[in-house]
Amino acid sequence: MIIQSRRVWIAGQFMAAQLEVEDGRIVRVRVHGERKADEDYGDKRIVPGFIDVHTHGAYGFDTNDGEPEGLRGWVRRIPEEGVTAILPTTVTQMPEVLTKAVENIASVVDKGYEGAEILGIHFEGPYLDMEYKGAQPPEAIAVPSVEQFQMYQKAAHGLIRYITLAPEHDREFALTRYCSAHGVVVSMGHSSATYEQALMGIANGAMSMTHVYNGMSRYHHRKPGLAGAALRVRDIYGEIICDGCHSHIAALNNFFAAKGRDYAVMISDSLRAKHCLPGGEYELGGHTVEIRENGLAYLKGTDTIAGSTLALNRGLKILAEEALVPFDAALNSCTINPARCLGVDGRKGRLAAGYDGDMVVLEDNYDVCQTYCKGKAML
Repeated sequence: MIIQSRRVWIAGQFMAAQLEVEDGRIVRVRVHGERKADEDYGDKRIVPGFIDVHTHGAYGFDTNDGEPEGLRGWVRRIPEEGVTAILPTTVTQMPEVLTKAVENIASVVDKGYEGAEILGIHFEGPYLDMEYKGAQPPEAIAVPSVEQFQMYQKAAHGLIRYITLAPEHDREFALTRYCSAHGVVVSMGHSSATYEQALMGIANGAMSMTHVYNGMSRYHHRKPGLAGAALRVRDIYGEIICDGCHSHIAALNNFFAAKGRDYAVMISDSLRAKHCLPGGEYELGGHTVEIRENGLAYLKGTDTIAGSTLALNRGLKILAEEALVPFDAALNSCTINPARCLGVDGRKGRLAAGYDGDMVVLEDNYDVCQTYCKGKAML
């Protein structure tokens, strides 16, 4: 199959080109018009598929539900917003719920599915801080334990690839060091860590921070906290929710100015309510959340933000058009940067020969015209 456009994102710029795809991979990039194209998208932008490393659910499904058809429906439909790979993300809950959730993901991966690729599991909690727990249920928060994590990883068949924890509660950074040594990305979040504790977490293997600005010790010019560490340590990845509500567009601009084009990672942090009708109540971690007119989820009856309903193509538009982040940095944050963070940048995050045929065709208004998952048209 040959796909072409006069605006294909190659080597950090748009150029006229053809992408030849066979068996799910880009096998060759040709000059525009060199061969007869199977699909000619004219002047529409073709960019790499989006990767969401922090997403709890959509279409009425939540990762913690542990339901195989709910997960299959999610990954089959999420290419509607240009997403071609995800880390289904748990929320803090009791061990039996988390065990069922990760077993379900492992079973679906083993038995097969279609749509966005499941690159692994993001295990958010239960090793978090009480003060900065956000909407995470306090009754299920636990002390970091290598032994307990090993139990979860065994149930997940080794699919836990990313974990959010509060480093200040990880005694001697034992779990941080264990995960780092066993191929699991450690992300610091839902944490009251001081700037100095954050640096020690990094020194012991942490390489990312979870939804920067949210669920972490605040920045103060005399006490920089975890947020200050996210801005100061420029070669550590930092997730960021780009809906313009979790963080003001000026704060988004500041974050990208500090991190540059290589270490910012856009996430949705989406809940089951994403792509559902507006309004209504939903469940998260055993607690009721409500979706308000601004599109945010809140713990019912409070002003505690519980997550978002952000679509990544909308996040890209907010970054580029409202926060005025350079387009290459904005695009990198949902393509090559998460791929590099997860160690899959040898096949994900770029449009180049040898890479998976994960592509998004965007209208000028950032609507998704078509998404290809490993060369298969999904819309």
